[in-house]
Amino acid sequence: MLATRIRPRWKSVALTTAAVLVGLATPALTAAPAAATTTAYDDTYYADAIGKSGTALKDSLHTIISDQTKISYSAVWNALKAADQDPNNSSNVILLYSGASRSKSLNGGDVGDWNREHTWAKSHGDFGEGTGPGTDLHHLRACDVTINSTRGNLDFDNGGSTVTNGGGSLVDSDSFQPRAADKGDVARMILYMAVRYEGDDGFADLEPNEKVGNGSNPFMGKLAILKQWNEQDPPSAFEERRNQVIYDTYQHNRNPFIDHPEWVEAIW
Repeated sequence: MLATRIRPRWKSVALTTAAVLVGLATPALTAAPAAATTTAYDDTYYADAIGKSGTALKDSLHTIISDQTKISYSAVWNALKAADQDPNNSSNVILLYSGASRSKSLNGGDVGDWNREHTWAKSHGDFGEGTGPGTDLHHLRACDVTINSTRGNLDFDNGGSTVTNGGGSLVDSDSFQPRAADKGDVARMILYMAVRYEGDDGFADLEPNEKVGNGSNPFMGKLAILKQWNEQDPPSAFEERRNQVIYDTYQHNRNPFIDHPEWVEAIW
């Protein structure tokens, strides 16, 4: 039985993982399951999910996180300035994939600007930029314009060539690998979307699978790799603060996999 570990709201959890050879994708290497955690929200927000697993846990979390305040796509700009704020410079945001710190004022569409990256590519399920999955802050991140374009709508997998100024991110013809410090963040954002959007609110039923090249289908791969990334890169203080800002100020729902990363393995 996994030991329960208490995690304060603003602290990251030190999770035990199996040794991983960076850059080598081999089925023989699997990470150890994340240790169980408790949060200040278990007796309230997550009360109906505690103690469940599999489909029952997924269904319960779907109901919980679907109670959500939706925002417009134009409102996402200011929301990201708050949620993605550089903890060492309140005038800047931290960019996904590269880890660069850039002025909040440089939001836009030109080279050198940052824009709104849909981690779950909006073409995967054809939800565009409409209110709903297209504006859900739990998978939208500030990102360098050029790197956002490089990622495009690629699925996530290990391997590829170095992305210029990408902080160690890699890309090939059919997949994108974020830098090591963002792997877990990406996994937890993708799996949040798979639980939040189940096809019962006018949008596609989003699900992870084991493929790349999913195109316009409402799927995102690869699940096995995302599970590894969740183990290799536990929630950071930045990620936990971001979850709290979205909950307190904007959507009033949480990403459960930031609070309970062990629930990834419990569901998938």
